[in-house]
Amino acid sequence: MPRYRLYGYEVESNQAIAALTPQTELDAPVDIEILLGQTIWDLTPTPSQCWYTSPHNHLQVWHWPQEQLFWFRYQDDCQFWLQRQPARIWATWPTHTTLEDALTYLLGPVFAFMVRLLGQVCLHASAVCLPQGTVAFLGPAGAGKSTTAAILAQQGYPVLTDDVVVLQEQAGQFNVMPGYPRLRLWPMSTELLYGDPQALPRWVPEHPTWNKQYLDLRQSSLSFAAAPEPLSRIYCLGTRSPNSQSYCSPLSAQAAWRSIIANTSVNYLLDRQLRRQEFEILGRLVNCIPGYQLHVTREPHHFAELLQCL
Repeated sequence: MPRYRLYGYEVESNQAIAALTPQTELDAPVDIEILLGQTIWDLTPTPSQCWYTSPHNHLQVWHWPQEQLFWFRYQDDCQFWLQRQPARIWATWPTHTTLEDALTYLLGPVFAFMVRLLGQVCLHASAVCLPQGTVAFLGPAGAGKSTTAAILAQQGYPVLTDDVVVLQEQAGQFNVMPGYPRLRLWPMSTELLYGDPQALPRWVPEHPTWNKQYLDLRQSSLSFAAAPEPLSRIYCLGTRSPNSQSYCSPLSAQAAWRSIIANTSVNYLLDRQLRRQEFEILGRLVNCIPGYQLHVTREPHHFAELLQCL
């Protein structure tokens, strides 16, 4: 079966996943198994087992504590079962959708929650390797994390991960674990970068309304960083700069902590123990990694000046 490395974990899947790069060295033990097109068993959830319901019922999650099992069911009926020990993810999708539809969830919030269950902290961020060190761009959906990473990728800098930044604390240092070699972009960002809103392929070509695209970092002109790198700075994205230049300002440790806490991945699913662990780890993070508020220019002909700001 195909083997991949994702966010520092050895992952084995029963089907090929085009967004990931197959591994040729198969000596390491498998950390997480993915079973696409399969369910774990027939479940009849009760109201007391409902762990989370999102606004507008976009997502419902049920939890069976004794079995260490979570069931994700999205509004379009893509479904995922996550088991903590041994770590497995089952995935199914309805006939009117495709595997690509399911992968938008699997490689985003579903896998991020599995990583959280395994004890890692994840930020809702993107990370790029710059000459001065690896930086993370943090912010809510639509803040410009992927667009900023794509701007820097066009300037020749390797991208480590998009949307989900998994942090591994080791010997007083926080390392960013590599994600997968794609950046997700909306057509507006594609037009900003390439002058044409259709310049990049769609993530789900058959989807009638969801038109998000992807930039493949395996292209010869771009670069993906496939090894962990120590984090040197965190930039919390603010409003887009209406001026001709990007600008940033330093944040106090307390202000950085508040911004980071608000933008950790799938924090709406954390129990008290995981939330307490997150607070402790991020408290140590802001004491050793400086944070900044960053406002990125809207003007494509001033993209190179972003580097001066960073």
